[in-house]
Amino acid sequence: MKAVLCKQYGLPDTLVVEDVPAPVPAEGQVLVSMKAAGVNFPDALIIQGKYQAKPPFPFSPGTELAGVVKAVGAGVKHPKPGDAVIAYAGWGAYAEEIAVDARACIPMPPGVDFKVAASFMMTYGTSYHALKDRALLKAGETLLVLGAAGGVGSAAVELGKLMGARVIAAASSEDKLEACKQLGADATINYANEDLREAVKRITEGKGVDVVYDPVGDKFAEPAMRDMAWGGRYLVIGFAGGEIPKIPLNLPLLKGFSIVGVFWGNFTRKEPQKNEANVRELLGWIAGGKLKPLVSAAYPLAQAARALNDVMQRKVKGKVVLIPG
Repeated sequence: MKAVLCKQYGLPDTLVVEDVPAPVPAEGQVLVSMKAAGVNFPDALIIQGKYQAKPPFPFSPGTELAGVVKAVGAGVKHPKPGDAVIAYAGWGAYAEEIAVDARACIPMPPGVDFKVAASFMMTYGTSYHALKDRALLKAGETLLVLGAAGGVGSAAVELGKLMGARVIAAASSEDKLEACKQLGADATINYANEDLREAVKRITEGKGVDVVYDPVGDKFAEPAMRDMAWGGRYLVIGFAGGEIPKIPLNLPLLKGFSIVGVFWGNFTRKEPQKNEANVRELLGWIAGGKLKPLVSAAYPLAQAARALNDVMQRKVKGKVVLIPG
């Protein structure tokens, strides 16, 4: 089988595609034939040695996939060979076949496309955990989403609307903001040529926002904090902008808002039952047409470096996936 391999830490162009032996599922594992694998920002971090997980070389990046079970290891009763599943792998999804823990597989709802199924787990799982469990977002509140056209950002826009919030989407181009409007954003800010703080003041008539969803960090964190409403919640998702911001702690003191960390990966491990309930809700919404994850492109495995570069350079709207062949 073919697999994308990281043999040394580096940028996406250091990845290679090679023929490797197909894995054999161990006890408690299933072998999945990958039909689509989601491409996420943490995939770019893990190949540079900048992520929490550091698998031994050589390894395939890729945290999430959708495919068909080909074989099962000892002791596995569900899923069965032939079942279509969504799987969370941690790493290894950029390959034609992957052995994963059977408990990390979720049945695919009928009628859901493999590309959509492969691209929602991490982004929608993160965003729903952030908005529901960490921010306790309520209907009628105002939500500001930074990096709103990216993978987690676009999920937050769509989920925020579904949860009844007024959503302000902030991104770096009119093209990206148009995609946010299609997802339901009530107002938009182009922070490439608008002052973020002044724009939020204008849109909220000086009231500020109840929740900030921030996967960007960098220079946008402090201006967004200065527009928080009393009792607000600032969600720390990640730092796609490059720099981890240094926060003046008088801001949460004076405005009475909370800075709330969001690490979906640890949540799935520490509170698996809560996560499973969240995922089932999300799958129900997708199957019912209430959520429509945006998949803007599909690349063959041989173009994994290009897909990751596009994600790193923030050229992607919604999500992109890899497909076999």
